[in-house]
Amino acid sequence: MWAATAETLWMTIFSLIAVGILGILLGLILFETSASQHLGARLLHKLTALFVNVFRSIPFIILIVLLLPLTKGLVGTIIGPKAALPALIISAAPFYARMVELAFHEIDYGVIEAALAMGATRWQIVYKVLLPESSPALVSGLTVTGISLIGFTAMAGVIGAGGLGNLAYLDGFQANNNTITLVATIIILLIVFVCQALGDFIVKRLDKRIAS
Repeated sequence: MWAATAETLWMTIFSLIAVGILGILLGLILFETSASQHLGARLLHKLTALFVNVFRSIPFIILIVLLLPLTKGLVGTIIGPKAALPALIISAAPFYARMVELAFHEIDYGVIEAALAMGATRWQIVYKVLLPESSPALVSGLTVTGISLIGFTAMAGVIGAGGLGNLAYLDGFQANNNTITLVATIIILLIVFVCQALGDFIVKRLDKRIAS
C-alpha cells in the first residue's frame, strides 16, 4: 500500500510540474496570438488551438491506449509509473492551457497598456504583468488540474501503470478483497483533500483581494 501510494504521488507530482510548464507555454501562445493580424501568428494560434482542442477532448482511457507506441519509444516500456507520464501530461496540459489563456484574458487590459506606455517589452509584460496578475487563477487552475491528474493515475493503474489504481484493481477488485479497494480509495481521497487545501492556501496568499 505504501509503495502504491508513493507511485501515485510520484506520477501526480512529476506530471503536474510538466503540465504546469507546458500549459503556461500553450496558454501564453494562445493569448499572445489571439488578436494578432500577422499571418504567421494566426497560423500558430490555429495550430495550437487545434492541438489543445483535440487532446482535451479525447477521454483519458482512450488516449493512454492511443499513445502506447509513443510511450514505448519515449520511456521504453508500456507498463509501470513511467509509462503513464506521456498520457498524463498530454491529456492534462491542453486542459490547463485553456485555463491559463482565460486567466490572462481576465487581466485588466489597462495594466498591460500602462506597462507598454512605460516601454516594457513583451517578455517583461509576461513575467512582470501577466504571470503576477494572474497568479491566483493560475494556481487555482493548477489545483483543479492536479486533482484531475490524481483521478487519471487511478485509471492508468487499471492497465498496468502502477499506483493505487493498479493496487485497487488487481489486489482489490480482481482478488475480491474489498478492504484493499476501500483503503486505496480513502488514500486517494486524502491526497485530493490535501491537494485542494494546499491550492486554496496558496491562492489566498496570492490573491490581493482576499489579502486586503
